[in-house]
Amino acid sequence: MKRDAADIVIIGAGAAGLMATIFAARQAPEARVVALDGAKSLGAKILVAGGGRCNVTHHAVDERSFNGSSPNSIRNVLRRFPVEETVRFFSELGVALKREETGKLFPTTDKARTVLDALLKAARDAGAEIRFPWRVESVVRTADGFEVTSGGQSLEAKRLVLASGGRSLPKSGSDGLGYTLAQSLGHSVTDHIWPALVPLTLSKNHFICGLSGLSAPVELVLNSGSGKKLASMRGSMLCAHFGVSGPAALDISRHFTHAKRNDPDTRLSINWLPDSTPEEIDEELRNLGAGSVIAALKRRLPERLAHALCEYAQIPGSTRGSELGRQPRRELVEAITSLAIPVTGDRGYNYAEVTAGGVPLAEVQLKTMESRCTSGLHLCGEICDVDGRIGGFNFQWAWASGFVAGAECAKLLRKRR
Repeated sequence: MKRDAADIVIIGAGAAGLMATIFAARQAPEARVVALDGAKSLGAKILVAGGGRCNVTHHAVDERSFNGSSPNSIRNVLRRFPVEETVRFFSELGVALKREETGKLFPTTDKARTVLDALLKAARDAGAEIRFPWRVESVVRTADGFEVTSGGQSLEAKRLVLASGGRSLPKSGSDGLGYTLAQSLGHSVTDHIWPALVPLTLSKNHFICGLSGLSAPVELVLNSGSGKKLASMRGSMLCAHFGVSGPAALDISRHFTHAKRNDPDTRLSINWLPDSTPEEIDEELRNLGAGSVIAALKRRLPERLAHALCEYAQIPGSTRGSELGRQPRRELVEAITSLAIPVTGDRGYNYAEVTAGGVPLAEVQLKTMESRCTSGLHLCGEICDVDGRIGGFNFQWAWASGFVAGAECAKLLRKRR
């Protein structure tokens, strides 16, 4: 077996892994820092993020935008490398960011490649090595640290950073191996791991599938079988041939899957006019007089959707307000404000932007991201039980947790030499 050695080895060269690599190498310039990645090309998730533009972060990030581990734990890590530091860091790398109306921050070039190239250059400029494709097969604890193996190769490390991601977009290299490695080193993972920020599927014959391509601002509401409101998300929703996508659907998806697992009667509904109450819409319909129902709906909703809702409620669009009975009117109001949609599942890890579940932060020392189970091991990024909303939040977690893991890993290496 071909053997080699390094001071710090980072498994995974995605967003969190590259961040850890950069700051480990900067903090300990005399150390040999090596990042390993199993993919044939680096940074696939970065390159596809934000429609190929890479939504680097959001202008306002706090623990309330995340799920998984305790909010206090997430906050403790985020505050070590806040959004202001992210903007400054990328500016120093030559990547200027711009804020859009949604609060999302993108590179001014509108090219994700700008972000990836800057990170790779920063890592190499700091003296780090990046090896790929180098798929890790096993990690073993040794007397002096760790031994990482791949095929006929072995790489010894004094300290190890596990930044191997979750299971989302497995073609990028995130296929869940990191969980196995973490468990082999004494960690646990949550009982349930599932796709998050993922499109939801409906029965092919549902009328929403026939509205493919239509986008509208909505509120999605998740209720338990007993009627208790569990979560709600506002934002744009995209109707697709398979079901629903877009920011609102992606944000609610992890909550739906989690709730459905515990309560099969969990229900998801759509409010197509979230800025109006059912009472206001009912009054508007009651006061139509000679005006037609379809004309009223077209003033507030896309025409295709207006016709589809009338058909769903079994009301001819040409029906005049004066002809609309009480029960049909109530059914139309319900279709507009709380349309129950029978979700059949989701599109899986191949379409998920992030993974829900992972290694609990309770098993990590938050000041250093060092394992409480195995000394010398640090964890960061998506392998942790932390998942955020759409809009740059998951990248901010990657930058922050990667910074802490890399910088503190190097400090501890120098301190213990």
